[in-house]
Parts: sequence; structure tokens; C-alpha cells
Amino acid sequence: MFHVFGFYKFKRLTGLKKIKKSFQEILINNRVRGTIIFSKEGINGTISGKKNNIEKVKNSLKKVCKIKTFDSENNSTSNFQPFHRGKTKIKKEVVPMGIYVKQFQKLNNSIEPEKWNSLLKNKDIKIIDARKTFEFEVGTFKGAENPKVDNFRDFPKYLKKFNKKNTIAMFCTGGIRCEKASVYLKRKGFKNVFQLKGGIINYLKKIKKKDSIWKGECYVFDNRVSLKHKLKVGTYSMCSGCRKPVSTIEKKSKNYVEGISCPKCHEYLTHSQKKRFSMRQNQILTAKKMGKKHIFVKEFY
Repeated sequence: MFHVFGFYKFKRLTGLKKIKKSFQEILINNRVRGTIIFSKEGINGTISGKKNNIEKVKNSLKKVCKIKTFDSENNSTSNFQPFHRGKTKIKKEVVPMGIYVKQFQKLNNSIEPEKWNSLLKNKDIKIIDARKTFEFEVGTFKGAENPKVDNFRDFPKYLKKFNKKNTIAMFCTGGIRCEKASVYLKRKGFKNVFQLKGGIINYLKKIKKKDSIWKGECYVFDNRVSLKHKLKVGTYSMCSGCRKPVSTIEKKSKNYVEGISCPKCHEYLTHSQKKRFSMRQNQILTAKKMGKKHIFVKEFY
């Protein structure tokens, strides 16, 4: 059993190169995979490994970055290792939006999952799904609006359509995208902006399906692809051609070819791309027959 730990913390950090190098070694030494992003404004990441090793990495993060508590934590489990490797990165922002978040700018606008349903019953509220379109299509809350933004840096342009008097409820996978968007709206003079605490993952973990207003599954950026209530692994697969989630219905399409294409990308993939993906898929199948692992194969295959 692997433990998956998602987290973020807005906190001014220095010495990023040294921190990055240190934690690259820590991930390797503890056999922990996933990605940790370090920035001058804080940290963001999702990692997976054995429970005791995750705790070691977590404690190291708190010690080195001088953190008492994370702004958000999401814990789940997986029967397989959902990441191919462990990576550490340095970026200008933990979430690219073109604004810098200082620690003292954090807002007290998070709504617990248990109170989220009541908030969304307000007929005048604007419900915004702060994720990308392909994530929205996998699942979302009833009545939520799809911003149709492929790059989060363009999100502020979308937010310009709203009036400062609007009451806004935002949500995303783990909460960090909404955190930054809330800061942006606060700077623009918005007063009534709320976000789902811990994001969709926290909601699906705490709210029973019979009491839920969530429709569909939640896309996650690892080999689990999607999650359902109680954070059980969902029904979606990942297209090896376009790296987008593929539903069970889409897999029945004549344009779905395992390891090569899906209905979303079949028409625009070039012949050379399909040929290259086909060769890769043959290598995966050959390795599987020989009882070996291929670098691109998921561990639960």
C-alpha cells in the first residue's frame, strides 16, 4: 500500500537551489516519488511512498522550510505507486498566475466540505471550477461554470467578467489554484469570495456519495488518473497519445487504440507520431510477455 500526500504552503523561501538539491536526494533515499515545486512564495507538491518514508519527507520539509503546518494537506492511498519518478523543481510561482502571494495576504475564506453544499444552494452565487476544461469534463459540481482556460495565467482575464458585488465560490483539485485566485480577486476589490477547503479531494474524502452534489470523477495528475468518493481509484485511463483522460465510453470508439490514440487526438496525430507510439506500445507488450517492466508502463498493469 502506497500513501499519497498532497500539500502546499505559501511562505517566503530563500536558498531554493540548495533546498531543491537536498530534497532530490531525500526523495531518492526514501524511495518516494512525485513532484515538489519550490518557489520564493512557497511550496506545492504531491508525493507517494511507504507511510513511514512519507512522514520522513514531510518532517524534513517542515524543518528545512521552517513550516509548522501546511496550508493544506490531502492524504490518500493507492495499491500501486502512482508516479514514475521523484522530481524537485524551482519555479517563479507555485501556481503560475502572474501574481506574488505573501504570507500575510492569506485570506480566511475557506469553506469546509460539510458546509459547501449549503453555500452552493444560494441561487445568486457564481460557482467557478478553477481547473482546465479536460478536468471539468471528467467531473464537477452541479451548476459550476467552466472557465475554458487552458493556461492558469489566463485565469485573471476570465475573472474580469464578474462584478465586484458578486458572491463567488471557487474550487479546484487541492485548493492551491483557488488560493491564488482569491488573492487576485481580493486585490481587485471583491468582498464575497469563498473557496472549498482542501479542494475536491478533501470533499470526496469527507462527504458520502448519497449526500454529495459532485457529478462524475476527479482528475488527478498521477497514474490513478481519476478518483471517486472515498478517494477510490476511478474508471478513467490515460491516453498515451495526447495525455488526456479517457472514459470507458471513449475506449469503445474505433478511434481508441491502446497506447496510441483516443477520440480526442486520433484525427490530429501525425502518421509519424502514431508510428512512434505504436513502437512504444509494442515494446511495452513485449516487456510484459517477458515478465519485465518497461519505463512507460504503469505499475498496476
